[in-house]
Amino acid sequence: MEAETQKIAPRPAPKPASKREQTKLQNRQLILDAAKQVFAELGYGATTVRDIVRATPLASGTFYNYFKSKEEIYQAIRDEVALVIRPRLREERNRAGTVEEFISGTFRTFFEFVSRDEVNFRNLRHSADNTRVRMDTPEVIAGFEELREDLESAIGRGVFPPVDPDYLMAAIVGVAFEITERMLRREAPDPVAAADFATALFMGGIHALPHRANGTA
Repeated sequence: MEAETQKIAPRPAPKPASKREQTKLQNRQLILDAAKQVFAELGYGATTVRDIVRATPLASGTFYNYFKSKEEIYQAIRDEVALVIRPRLREERNRAGTVEEFISGTFRTFFEFVSRDEVNFRNLRHSADNTRVRMDTPEVIAGFEELREDLESAIGRGVFPPVDPDYLMAAIVGVAFEITERMLRREAPDPVAAADFATALFMGGIHALPHRANGTA
């Protein structure tokens, strides 16, 4: 007796967003786009919520329907940028077969992204007129964690010597952001030169780092 073929009901198509939901999404994006531009022009410290609202066609009270403060929208911008660049960085690192390919690919991908999307990144970077805005939003932290995981994976594959992945992650992140800060201040930012410098810096010293004993946390 042949088993009866079970019929699988097709999944219902997702409901299109209502007009109200579409308006909310559009308004939120208007505020984000305005904030990116104002932060880039005035700097984080000098920008006020009023400056951001003035750069949109929205009523002044609309801002607070979406964001509680200037800091919250700043964090949203950083997360938005991180979401775009993280998959590109992981893809580049995961196909690296040598230490140099891993390091060079990470820096080159990051610096090229920054140079193409400079306005967005000026909102992500440490502002000269701000007291080191913390890089602790969920998506940015997740990006740091992905770098540490990729380093651990590369160590496990024998691409890297058994160095401390936490310290190395912190060093790569620190160098990336500090060189980016300097690169963006130049009249003609050169991501290739920046990546070459950072890669040479690490390649000159990475094999001199102390190795960890097996099982060391």
